[in-house]
Amino acid sequence: MKKTKKQVSFMKNVLMLMIAQVLIKILGFLYRLVIINIEGFGDIGNGYYATGYQIYSLLLTLSSVGIPTVISKLVSERVAIGDHKGAHRIFRTALKTFTTIGVVMSLGLFLGADFIAKNIINVEGVRYTLMVLAPAIMFVAAGAVMRGYFAGLGTMKPTSITQTLEQFLNCLLTITFVYCTIGKDTAIMAAAGNLSSTIAILIAFIYIVIFYRKQRKEILEDCKNQTVEMETKTTKQILKIIFAVSIPMTIGSLVAELNATIDTLTVSNCIQTAFQGIIQGGKEALELKAMQLSGMVSKIETIVRLPLAINAAFCTALVPAIAASLARKDRETAVKRLSFSFFLTIIIILPCAVGLVVLAEPILKTIYPNYSDGASILAITSISMTFVALSYVINGGLYGLGKTHVPAIALAIGAGVKTILNIILVSNPKINILGSPISSAICQAINFAICSFYLSKYIKLDIKIIKHIIKPLISAGIMGLVAYGTHYVLIDRIGNSKATIIAILIGAIIYGVMLIATKTLSKEDMYMIPFGTKLYKILVKLKIYKDEKPI
Repeated sequence: MKKTKKQVSFMKNVLMLMIAQVLIKILGFLYRLVIINIEGFGDIGNGYYATGYQIYSLLLTLSSVGIPTVISKLVSERVAIGDHKGAHRIFRTALKTFTTIGVVMSLGLFLGADFIAKNIINVEGVRYTLMVLAPAIMFVAAGAVMRGYFAGLGTMKPTSITQTLEQFLNCLLTITFVYCTIGKDTAIMAAAGNLSSTIAILIAFIYIVIFYRKQRKEILEDCKNQTVEMETKTTKQILKIIFAVSIPMTIGSLVAELNATIDTLTVSNCIQTAFQGIIQGGKEALELKAMQLSGMVSKIETIVRLPLAINAAFCTALVPAIAASLARKDRETAVKRLSFSFFLTIIIILPCAVGLVVLAEPILKTIYPNYSDGASILAITSISMTFVALSYVINGGLYGLGKTHVPAIALAIGAGVKTILNIILVSNPKINILGSPISSAICQAINFAICSFYLSKYIKLDIKIIKHIIKPLISAGIMGLVAYGTHYVLIDRIGNSKATIIAILIGAIIYGVMLIATKTLSKEDMYMIPFGTKLYKILVKLKIYKDEKPI
């Protein structure tokens, strides 16, 4: 079976995004690993760092998050029918609009930093982080529109390069800036680390502007030579279309950010309530305890973002791909891509979740030797990670179908449940910080259930229970037992770090062997993945698979 041009293009974009996303998360993981282990920073510094960054992310969502997906959808629909002029006009209108919104948000965060820190978060030192992050919002807003435009044109290159460049610079500068402030107040060290984000974002924005200028001649040539009539809409009508799609999607993204922001707002206040009268030292001691436990949760999230990065690539590539397929009335391709993405997500996320559960404590001791607390948090968070990964794909399908309101409603319901549970659980001194991952797992499960139910009304996924769920679960379960047993046997002989690395490697090999042994992946599945054609031929030669007839 030969891959069609559409399949190659889709999987090429997915692969490009996967590589970029994994590199981004690895770099993000590395610099957080380094700074958390720096003396004087630790979980408390990570608490200041993450708490301030989360407020920034919330405003960033209002101005830009979801915009690349919206623009890519609208542009791909125009390009699919040959209306390049209409696509470029959507881009220019969106660029002016969201750059203006970004400027307003930047000024609001900078001027309101002191009020937010004192009256909302209840930790005064967070204001420094908010102030240094504020200018970044306007550059992200403009860059988001440009990335969405190129995604709609069918290339993920600028998205991949800008995100990777930004994270590389962020990694390098964060470590440098935090080291330069050793000995200063922990809040100042955290602000210095976040200053690197603003500088890195500025440089990445300059790159995408240069990229656009290089492509501008070709873009204008396509507009000049188009044969179809341009969509005749006023600027007001174009903005109405953009906001009709972007507002529900942004609300969905906002509610997703609200889940993390709920932790930022409730954990700090609820921890101070839980430990009031238990910890001596007054308000300052309570604030430090709140930042320590908040930093512990953020440290765990840095780990689980690594496997989630791969699945985020599917969602980003799915939206314009599905929108373009539906614009061409090609529903079969849309269903096929969505079903395969869902299946591959299960294949990827299950072993990651099982591995993080069974090796939670060894992994933390390996990567955070100076601040290794939080094994229970990691184990519980790994469960919610599975729902998040599957929701990425489901939401990508809903966005591509234009059902942008569904994820927003689902996440709103989940966020409401999480808020209530956080207040109840985190305020209880016996549960305290464990209440955060427990409520997150319930929230994400609710979100996934609602979105899956609504997607099934519009698209029937080709999912077989035994092949797509039972077999991967069995493979992941056996992998988990082998990994745990390997670590248990080796830890006293070679130490925790080496035993953990070997356990992970052996577990990965066992999982791969189990997938092949159970024939979880068919010929068609293998032909859809990068290098899958060569892998299938090797397995046929080894007589593990029988060569199937062309599909």
